[in-house]
Amino acid sequence: MMNHFMILAVLLPLRTCHPTYSWQESDVFPVTYLNVSKDLDLQRLLVEWDVVKSAHDAELAISFEIQVRRTNEVVWTEFQNVTLDKLGKPLHWTWDSDIPLECMSHAVRIRSKAETSKIWSQWSLWETLPGLDASNRSVPQIFPKEKILAEGSSITLCCIGGKGRTIKEFSVYPTVDVNKYTKSQVRLLTVENLSHDKGSNIHVYCYDEDKRSHEAAFFVGKPPDTPKDFSCQTQDMKRVTCTWREEETYLYGKNSPRYTLSKTSSQKMALCKASCFKQCSCSWDIGQQWIWNVTVTVENPLGKKTATDVFDVNHRMYPTAPFQVWEDCTDTEMTLHWNYENNEIELFCQTEVVHPDGKVELHNSSVADSRRVKVRGLQPYTEYTARVRCGAARHFWRWSEWTQPLTTRTKEGTPSGKLDIWREITPVFGGLNVTLFWKQTPSFQANGKIISYEVTWEKIEDGSQPESISFSSVYNSTRIFIDNHSYRISVMAKNNVNFSLPSILIISRATDNSTEELKEGQVNGTDDGIFISWEPRSIYNSYIIDWCNFPRLQPCDLQWKRLGPNTSSAVISSAAFVPGVRYKFSIYGSVANRASLLEKKIGYLKELPPRLDPVVRKLDLTYNSVTLSWDSYLTNESEPGFVRGYHVYVSPMQGNCNLKGSKKHVLSDESELCKYTIENPEEKRYTVKHLMPNTKYKIVVKAFTGGGETPIVNFRYIDTPYNSNMLYFIFLLVIVPTLVAAICHWKMKWVKEWCCPVIPSPNKSKVLSFKEFKIDSEKVLKINDCIPDMLAMDSNAEAHKLHPVTWSSLSSTPTEDKIDGHNSSWIYPGENVAGDFPPTDTPQTHTCFENFAYSSPLEAESDPYQMPETLEAGKTNQAVVLYQPQCYIDIFHEDAASTTRERGTASCSDEIPLPGRSDTLDHIPDH
Repeated sequence: MMNHFMILAVLLPLRTCHPTYSWQESDVFPVTYLNVSKDLDLQRLLVEWDVVKSAHDAELAISFEIQVRRTNEVVWTEFQNVTLDKLGKPLHWTWDSDIPLECMSHAVRIRSKAETSKIWSQWSLWETLPGLDASNRSVPQIFPKEKILAEGSSITLCCIGGKGRTIKEFSVYPTVDVNKYTKSQVRLLTVENLSHDKGSNIHVYCYDEDKRSHEAAFFVGKPPDTPKDFSCQTQDMKRVTCTWREEETYLYGKNSPRYTLSKTSSQKMALCKASCFKQCSCSWDIGQQWIWNVTVTVENPLGKKTATDVFDVNHRMYPTAPFQVWEDCTDTEMTLHWNYENNEIELFCQTEVVHPDGKVELHNSSVADSRRVKVRGLQPYTEYTARVRCGAARHFWRWSEWTQPLTTRTKEGTPSGKLDIWREITPVFGGLNVTLFWKQTPSFQANGKIISYEVTWEKIEDGSQPESISFSSVYNSTRIFIDNHSYRISVMAKNNVNFSLPSILIISRATDNSTEELKEGQVNGTDDGIFISWEPRSIYNSYIIDWCNFPRLQPCDLQWKRLGPNTSSAVISSAAFVPGVRYKFSIYGSVANRASLLEKKIGYLKELPPRLDPVVRKLDLTYNSVTLSWDSYLTNESEPGFVRGYHVYVSPMQGNCNLKGSKKHVLSDESELCKYTIENPEEKRYTVKHLMPNTKYKIVVKAFTGGGETPIVNFRYIDTPYNSNMLYFIFLLVIVPTLVAAICHWKMKWVKEWCCPVIPSPNKSKVLSFKEFKIDSEKVLKINDCIPDMLAMDSNAEAHKLHPVTWSSLSSTPTEDKIDGHNSSWIYPGENVAGDFPPTDTPQTHTCFENFAYSSPLEAESDPYQMPETLEAGKTNQAVVLYQPQCYIDIFHEDAASTTRERGTASCSDEIPLPGRSDTLDHIPDH
């Protein structure tokens, strides 16, 4: 028995474990059930599936892979890990589509895998939800249908054409950034980041190839926000009113926000219906309930928000504003009175008083439930604005609304402070005319309406009775006459209550006539006004500066400014100051109501260029300079600026100017001038140097001020004369040689005879009668037929040293023999001459001399054999001046001297020309 029970104890656990082990060994758990549906409002797929019941019983942990297919493309894959339970309920999964589900068919399939297994089951079959693209529709249609879209979101739209139809156009208005997907029958369009800025709605248009169309509209807005400033209060303890601020959602009409106010414990029952205009409110009767917990709900198609308020009505008292407000005033106090609508509520009130300068004061009532408040410390005859508000004295919640503002004026009082007075003194016969001026200073308070001013003056020395005169409040000046004594003058303002304190001015016996000789100093304008400075004196307790706003008019509108004792400069500004007008300023020091003139100043707010150019009266010209003189420039009060100096501009009419010592100045037309600056306004003369002689220049003189100078328009023109030194030089170089040449031309015959004496014509010589001596039509003298008239010879000593030149019959070139270290004198004969000597068997010795001036005119002959007797001595046409070296017989040689008659080497008295070169006299060589 024991063994039997032991065997059973072992087998039972094994039997229990066997199913578990067998399931763990199982590879797959295929999907046995799959169902797919869709929620078109949410554009969501709803998937339901299940596996075999045994997997539930084993409470297995299983992974599922889910795929979504659109047409023929898998667009989504997701894994779900699930632990099954024994209840055997089907599994669920949802998927939100990014495009309308109507546009295309969608299919889902699932497979599974146990966590303890590595093997996936087979995919289930595709469970398909057909889209309208597979329908038999005949017209295009847009999906999703019209709906409300949240700002900042994106939406994908599709247009499905009819069966077998192609979509030609799918567009959005207003134009926005879109992404498009194109398919013949289905077209997709994605609009991103929607915004109400481009319109509160978007229109979509779709056309097919048959021009059939479909349109859709989508509204863009915002979901509601939590109501702001939500609170509840009561004004009469009978009715509660809750208020909050409405937020913009950009949705209107049936899509606008809807507000509901209800008890938090029972939101199904609305307490009231809200109305909104700038602010939303909702009211209901309190009844017997004092503690409330209310909720306001706001919703639109894009969302819903709530706000809650819990309160005790006794602590939410918001009283109405007081009414019947009135005042009671003195010159410095004001008492405000009012009434309540609800006298059962104890209130605490506050008064707001606004001063003329904008200052605001709050005054709280000192006693609870008091219906008046007193405000002190006000100014007489001054307008104030006051209003009142109240709050619950017990359990204060908030102030009521303000009452309507009440404007009131306090009563008049005695004027406070003194008038600011000044004077202008004009000496006349027997005394002085004193013009008095007065004005109200910031410290002066009229404390009422000024009705008159009273002026009083009296002598200081003899204590005589004062004189006085009263003026209407419309006047601010008067003129009185006083004699040469010292006077005390006072001015007072009067209102309906009393006079102000007197303002006193003392006119001394010594008048200001001596100060007229003060030199006027120049002052400069700034962006804020005219800057004035002076030398301070410690004896004065104040300074006064006066000037005229309109110095060229009468009256000139005298103005003055008082300054403290520690000042030494001021900027005087006035709306009447204009550029180009000279203003005069007088600076006075005041002590014990006596004023003394200290300095005078003149200046401009802004200087302008001079109105006129200086008039140049005199021009002194030299060949290289010009001296300009001009009239004294007017510097009176009519001038628009202080003349600081002059500019002299010079330029030649041709070319640019580059005179030494000048600066280049370029005009608006880009022409250049030479500019010279004279910085002394008293200078009336200037010399421009380094000009070119015999040149035309344009020149102008301009005065300049601190505001510059007027544009350069008109020039004066000058012509510099010739340089006399240059003329003298030209005279020496040109005129004198010309005169010499003229004189020479006039005395040409004498010069010619002196320089070139007349040479007799060889045609007249009898020695040329020998017909046989001709060479190239030239008549030739035979040397042995020439009897010399004059012999040219050296000294005897030199003659004995000479060695004869031997002429060879074979050569025309002379040979030289050296005797005693000295050379014989010779001259080369011409080639033609050498050829004319008759041949001899023995050498002949000659000495040659060259006559550089030997020449004679010959008549050209056509017949070279014509006899000399046929030549006409006076005929000069076709004459040629001939020159040839001439040969003279060597008379210094012993043999030669003895045979002069036989050999015939001679110097001819008729100076016969030899044939050869035919150069003219002007071409005589220099050797």
